[in-house]
Amino acid sequence: MVDHIAHVKQYDPQADNAVLGQMLRTYRLVLSKPDSAQVSFTDPDEVGRVRENYLRKKLGVEGSDDELDAAIAEVGAEMQGDARKDRLVVYYLLAKRFGRLAVFG
Repeated sequence: MVDHIAHVKQYDPQADNAVLGQMLRTYRLVLSKPDSAQVSFTDPDEVGRVRENYLRKKLGVEGSDDELDAAIAEVGAEMQGDARKDRLVVYYLLAKRFGRLAVFG
């Protein structure tokens, strides 16, 4: 079993455990399936889903597709050396980047 919280803390050692716990509860089903537990930054459909379903709908982030896609790509570049692109890490880093961690706590 993957320790998603420990994986997030590799990128942000000061990550709030309450926020991470809420994110883990929110995305438990998605994270339980190997295919959906990771984000493919090279798949345009996947990037579109992260942009529309997570950034816009869940976090309420506004901006053009290009601006949001650039933020997603920046997170992908930050995780470049990591073989596992854990969805919880991606979601956490995006929420932090846009100042939206409060959505989860």
